Amino acid sequence: MEQIGPWFGVFLLMNNYFHDVATALLAASGLVLRVMTGRYRAAMASGADHEAREYFKRIFHGMRTLARLSMAWILVGAIPRTLFYRDFEWANAVEHGQAAALILKHTAAFLFVGLGAWLWQKASEDLKDLS
Repeated sequence: MEQIGPWFGVFLLMNNYFHDVATALLAASGLVLRVMTGRYRAAMASGADHEAREYFKRIFHGMRTLARLSMAWILVGAIPRTLFYRDFEWANAVEHGQAAALILKHTAAFLFVGLGAWLWQKASEDLKDLS
């Protein structure tokens, strides 16, 4: 087992925390945007004005920036997380009898990233159709 110093341990802890937050944010923003796209579609069907269309597009582009930053953090934050996984996260989980919970957490996180990416893809297609 590699010895991890206290400051580097804090870095890894924060990295892993923000990595998990970015994962949740990607999925949540995709879900919110799908709901907003449905409401946008209903507003357009009822004759919403140009200002409403522009407002929705600004929200979409802002949320897309947020999703891109989340995806970037997911990819970049995965590097130290993966390199020190066995010695930091896995060793702690095994020591405290929580290995199954950690496996479940990472399975859910993997599914959330996939769900978020899929929701964003669908929302982007919807926006092209609605423009």
